[in-house]
Amino acid sequence: MRLHETYRLVNVDHMTSAEAAHIAMFSIAAPGHVNPSIEVIRELVARGHRVSYAIPASFAGKVAETGATPVVWKSVLPTEDEPEAWGTELIDHLEPFLDDAVQALPQLAAAFEGDEPDLVLHDVTSYPARVLAHRWGVPAISLSPNLVAWEGYEEEVGIPMTAELRASERGKAYYARFRAWLDENGVDEDADRFVGRPRRSIVLIPRALQPHADRVDSSVHTFVGACQGDRSATQGTWERPAGAEGKKVLLVSLGSTFTKQPAFYRACVEAFGDLPGWHVVLQIGRFTDEAELGEVPANVEVHRWVPQLDILRQADAFITHAGAGGSQEGLATGTPMVAVPQAVDQFGNADMLASLGVARHVPMEEADAETLREAVLGLLADPRVAVRAEEIRAGMAAEGGTGRAADLIEAALPQRNTP
Repeated sequence: MRLHETYRLVNVDHMTSAEAAHIAMFSIAAPGHVNPSIEVIRELVARGHRVSYAIPASFAGKVAETGATPVVWKSVLPTEDEPEAWGTELIDHLEPFLDDAVQALPQLAAAFEGDEPDLVLHDVTSYPARVLAHRWGVPAISLSPNLVAWEGYEEEVGIPMTAELRASERGKAYYARFRAWLDENGVDEDADRFVGRPRRSIVLIPRALQPHADRVDSSVHTFVGACQGDRSATQGTWERPAGAEGKKVLLVSLGSTFTKQPAFYRACVEAFGDLPGWHVVLQIGRFTDEAELGEVPANVEVHRWVPQLDILRQADAFITHAGAGGSQEGLATGTPMVAVPQAVDQFGNADMLASLGVARHVPMEEADAETLREAVLGLLADPRVAVRAEEIRAGMAAEGGTGRAADLIEAALPQRNTP
């Protein structure tokens, strides 16, 4: 679809010294890739910039709420409703992104024809964005929602991880196809470096969560920490129910995707149900039937979705899957965490949180009622955890968040010739 000729009027009182520009953001339809940067987009619009956001239809409404103009394109990636479609091998996670990029590029090129942006922002998974920025001759900035490659990453992690893949027939076919696609679009860069080594990156996680942060190239990557804002209009708020006054609050959430875990939720109910002095908020997502939990005590409230950040600002402890978003929100609110990772980067996040001294890593197979209860109570009984959590919270606040990210983006805008 082509961009509309007419755009939302902006309040000039919000304009900054930067000249208003057309900025294009590109992402995939996944909460962990859209949510981290959504406040940055909102801030750019508030500053008077026209932001076009290329996104599949399922997230168009969320994008529109920021004031950006959704540019809807059709994706062939598996959705969060079918996590099993991603397969189990490394190649199963790589091929879909290349398949999606190849078929998306013509859609996106047509959508922006005649209205090319001054600057491209993109999620790390949006390969077409970097190709289009190259084609248009405009700057491109990665908005990374997760850890980035450090100096020596390829030798220590990348090459060992992909060596077997590169030797396999399926892997050779994948890399040959990627090479051909890059050549076709005039990009002279190795596929792995194209994916993992952007020329400029704003990292939307706190430096504390980055492995080998001292070896990250600061001329490329700038850590701004979690970019959070007021979500009450879209997510609502949470208040302690009657009878929970003065009690400690525990939030339990495994995010939005890997939530078909009735046995785990039952273990949480068993661990904290009727525990004196505690109130529990249990988010179960869309894949678990509440009836599978059995009898739920009065001090446990069960929801499919909750305003997570609002609850964390009031919570004493957080049992989390250690996704990037949840990990950051726990750190930003100084909330001690029990990390029970489910997939992909969550295992590394769980280890990192534990190494920071603000969390316990409990593998899913060990997450019975007794272990969960001991982990939470042990965290709160250790005064060092509270001190460390506050240190990290303060450090994150100093990284600048949304405002600093928007400043960096404006600083990268090409200078225009004025009469």
